[in-house]
Amino acid sequence: MVASADVTGTIGSAEEALSDRLDGSDLPRQLLGDAYPRLSIFHDKLLREGVLKGIIGPRDQEILWERHILNSAAILPFIEEALNEGAQDSVADLGSGGGFPGIIIASCLHEAHITLIEPMERRVQWLSEVIDDLKLDNVTILRSRAEDLVDQPTGQRPGHKASDKQRHASAARHTQYQVLTCRAVAPMRKLAPMALPLILPGGRLVALKGKSAPQELEKAKQVIAKSHGINSQVFEAPVGDGLEPTHVVVVEKRK
Repeated sequence: MVASADVTGTIGSAEEALSDRLDGSDLPRQLLGDAYPRLSIFHDKLLREGVLKGIIGPRDQEILWERHILNSAAILPFIEEALNEGAQDSVADLGSGGGFPGIIIASCLHEAHITLIEPMERRVQWLSEVIDDLKLDNVTILRSRAEDLVDQPTGQRPGHKASDKQRHASAARHTQYQVLTCRAVAPMRKLAPMALPLILPGGRLVALKGKSAPQELEKAKQVIAKSHGINSQVFEAPVGDGLEPTHVVVVEKRK
């Protein structure tokens, strides 16, 4: 499920007072495979800096692996299926925030190109640091709101390569993606008209959702259809043995 990562070890170590319930467990390594070294670096950075920088809440420190990293990884099979059936290997993470699920996707699916769409400057800076720390070369950061991307005409969407020092600068580019992901961005009735215009015909929206996903989807049927979405489904996605599963909403974009 994951591609190999040419990264070993971690950057520093978290303070001894901070720990994660799954520290010392083999489960993250088993589930993440060759991506584990990279995501261990990400985990340690979150543990050290996440609360201070407003990326996670204090209560999340003990459950970083489960709530944020492994929960995000549960979306991978749905993304891989969508990429296998499409003509492109482009993935965008809408409202990437602290990097969930975009950083996890980029670490695990290293052959795909991942665009992290995030409007807030301080989070763009955080994502830029994470990309450097994890030595990810398959990621672009696009500083923008989804609404602005939808409203802009062809050829006027800002984007930039994350490897240079101007990651938060704008450059003109028009892009649609084979797969668009998101986590905790908006209810489906608001998400569909933001997300589906950014997806290639035949591509898919793959959204991590909570237990209310079926109700959200039911309320959003008309707006999904109006936004050219078809074949909407909710799946229960396993996170790991002994861990609570999550839910994934998949919507296809009409060709």
